[in-house]
Amino acid sequence: MKNENAQVIKTQMPDPAPSAEAILASVRHSVENLKAKDTTEIDVRGKSSVTDHMVITSGTSTRHVKSIANEIVKDIKKLDIMPLGIEGEREAEWVLVDLGDVVVHVMLPRVREFYALERLWTVGDQPPEDEDGEDVE
Repeated sequence: MKNENAQVIKTQMPDPAPSAEAILASVRHSVENLKAKDTTEIDVRGKSSVTDHMVITSGTSTRHVKSIANEIVKDIKKLDIMPLGIEGEREAEWVLVDLGDVVVHVMLPRVREFYALERLWTVGDQPPEDEDGEDVE
């Protein structure tokens, strides 16, 4: 039996989908707007099959970490993007916002120092240095 009053709602991804650079620009705006600390962007293309870019930034308290993550989500929705996932909001010591081509980690400084994601994802990117800080070839 066919329901004559049924409503069909069509949803679709934005066409064309925003570029990774547009997503990064939105994330930059968000973290600057909420005065996040020590923001780092890492190009992980060729290192990760999950994402192309990683942004790591710090908040000064759990409330600040959560606010930064919420600002990122709010701003990214202006590009018609919904995050693929958000993890860690409850404890807010480390909140991960998965935006597809860009994954954002918002962390407390002590958590960031402990996990050292920058070091993990940039190993081998730079030539080794000698004791004087000179590149060794």
